[in-house]
Amino acid sequence: MITVQALDAYIGKHIGDICGNAYIHDNDNHCAHFVSHVLGLKFGATCSMLGNGKGPAANVRVQELFARCSKVGSWTANGPGLPMCLVFITNPGNVNLSSRVITNVPRKHMGLCTAGFIWHYSNTLHQVVKVPPAQFSNHYPAPDNAMFYGTIA
Repeated sequence: MITVQALDAYIGKHIGDICGNAYIHDNDNHCAHFVSHVLGLKFGATCSMLGNGKGPAANVRVQELFARCSKVGSWTANGPGLPMCLVFITNPGNVNLSSRVITNVPRKHMGLCTAGFIWHYSNTLHQVVKVPPAQFSNHYPAPDNAMFYGTIA
């Protein structure tokens, strides 16, 4: 399991400081990309397929990460009560929890939650940030701000 200190070392970093595969364009969404590099998740569509470097591969698609979660659920006021989990935010109509499907729509985002904070790649700021869940819940305006959790075994 990754430590808070290791996650904090990513704060302020651009995806170019994290990915060795040159899949670093600011116009691309890097939230799943960041989380996958941190956790070493290299299934499905990866940055090594989309870039031209020789660094470790990492998944780049939110919907593929959601589908690979061993458990998913709705975020509650106190979170899922897990030591670490993935957190997703989108319109609730884009999510089917029983089949672990999140629709591939532009308004979806994700991060990694532990110790009461969420680390995620801010595509607006072009860097990794650390925020409390209440702030993350404002990533999109309602109704696109429903939060969900997922566990990667």
